[in-house]
Amino acid sequence: MPRKARILGESGIYHVMLRGINRQQIFYDEEDYCRYISLLKRYKEISHFRLHCYCLMGNHIHLLLETGNEPLSLVFRRLGASFVYWYNQKYERVGHLFQDRFKSEAVENDPYYLTVLRYILQNPVKAGICASSVAYPYSSAREYLLGAEGITDTAFAFSLAGETILREFLNQDNEDACLDITEKGHYKLTEQASMRLIEATLGNGFTYSRKQIDPAELSLRIRYLYDSGIPIRLLSRLTGIPKSLIEKVLKVQ
Repeated sequence: MPRKARILGESGIYHVMLRGINRQQIFYDEEDYCRYISLLKRYKEISHFRLHCYCLMGNHIHLLLETGNEPLSLVFRRLGASFVYWYNQKYERVGHLFQDRFKSEAVENDPYYLTVLRYILQNPVKAGICASSVAYPYSSAREYLLGAEGITDTAFAFSLAGETILREFLNQDNEDACLDITEKGHYKLTEQASMRLIEATLGNGFTYSRKQIDPAELSLRIRYLYDSGIPIRLLSRLTGIPKSLIEKVLKVQ
């Protein structure tokens, strides 16, 4: 069955997650991390995207980027092909490295942008790898918090809040959860994140009506919201779309 096209965000800014196939480790040593970072730098110039933030964890990757001349799908085909070719040669292996397609969510407003930024930078802290974001070498944390040079485009975030305020915000304790992973490996958004995504996808103040939106278009958007990590019951409660209709859409696609 052909995959549905992604619904593009108006801002062009996306939170993207990639994980290793079967939860396997992606990065084993410093050379692996540095290779992927060098490819991010290289393809920024080729694909003309802005990299607002990155964090490379052992078995998954978080990126906050803004598309340029090329869609996300092409950017990640380029990145994936280059890294996996190098990686397979190094470790004398064959086959896929990343699980399925990348997961992504459009980031459509400034508060959520800052939340995603903090969430990504604090990933190593919440995973118990280090005590502070700046102690982790394979992320944008030192560029934001220490002013270190790197590959991250930090100007936009600092334009939303001054350096002092932004750095205080990024260091705050929080319960942020964006494209989170459950124990079973499924992606699940929190209710707050789900509401933001629904507003970006269906419009502010959306109320379900059979005459309000083309059925085919509604089905596409239901599938997108579900695939982005919103459970059926929560999706029905937040949108007013009957649970039976959501289940029907997901069953037939």
